[in-house]
Amino acid sequence: MNRQPLVTLPAALTLPDPSATTPAGPPARYVLGVDGGATKTLAAVLDVEHRLLHLGHAGPSNEDAVGPRLAVKALLDASDAALAGASIPEADLAAAVLAVAGTDTHSIAGHLREMRPGSWILVNDVVSAWATATAAQPGVGVISGTGSNVFGVGRLGAETRAWRAGGWGHLLGDEGSGYWLGAQSLKAALHDRDGSGPATALSHAALRFFAAPSIEALAASVYTTPLTKAEVAAFAVETSRLAAQGDPVARELYSRAAFELGAQIRAVIEHTALSGPFPVGLIGSAFKAGPVFVDPLRHIIHAIAPEAHVAPVHMPPVGGSLLLALRACSSEHAISPEELTLLVDRALAP
Repeated sequence: MNRQPLVTLPAALTLPDPSATTPAGPPARYVLGVDGGATKTLAAVLDVEHRLLHLGHAGPSNEDAVGPRLAVKALLDASDAALAGASIPEADLAAAVLAVAGTDTHSIAGHLREMRPGSWILVNDVVSAWATATAAQPGVGVISGTGSNVFGVGRLGAETRAWRAGGWGHLLGDEGSGYWLGAQSLKAALHDRDGSGPATALSHAALRFFAAPSIEALAASVYTTPLTKAEVAAFAVETSRLAAQGDPVARELYSRAAFELGAQIRAVIEHTALSGPFPVGLIGSAFKAGPVFVDPLRHIIHAIAPEAHVAPVHMPPVGGSLLLALRACSSEHAISPEELTLLVDRALAP
């Protein structure tokens, strides 16, 4: 069995060797960060000197959704719009990091090199998620939105170690995600209906949520309509509501979700040699369920890593790309993660 990392960090983004001494160069003035997803692409040019952020928007850039050429077009359209907002040419960028969702970014990387032959760095979006969760320092980013994914980076001596667990998609994985919770909730309603499982308020909630006349009709619609991944994941909001109200089946589903994600977090911690105090950042809409999900997950993590700091992440994803771009040009201390979060939040505010 191949045990090489599923996601590797480009050399420019690896953790600095604390024992190395390198002369400080001139600080960066402009860096570009991009967050590319299945529905939209957001680019941001950070003017470090004046603490200004210039945004650019475009359509989807997930290769799985639109193919590599259209994905690259969206990435470049958003980037060019941000550059235009900053009134600078591409040559003024000290570094650029583009984080893109999708199962494989190699095709996008090839097309991007044809269009931007310079030093633009393309990474999977789990890398920028880790950067937002940890300020690009040793630690773990745990994603649980529609899908789920865990990625962490640690250090063994001078060696940077990166590892991803999960992220296999809703048919083969996504354990502990919104989709997983939604699908398991629908299964619980079916088991309530046929008597093979306990009674649960999820059954009535499912009928209301999907406007179905019966559980049987809802089950049929899953196959005949069929329900989309996003529609199934959206039902997790009802699971969260009923868990907060004390429904034992809904609460048990969140305990199982924590167990599934905890197994992936354990694998990441072990493969990255993380120890002592380090952040474990929780990213994604599923964590809006609050203590019913976060508390059992925190308990599982502390059994593995007692000094880990487990908390929700407040920095938007594009902030992680900007932090990585600053690292790529040896300017990672030019702005604090807290100040960068405020800048991004203000720029994204209506």
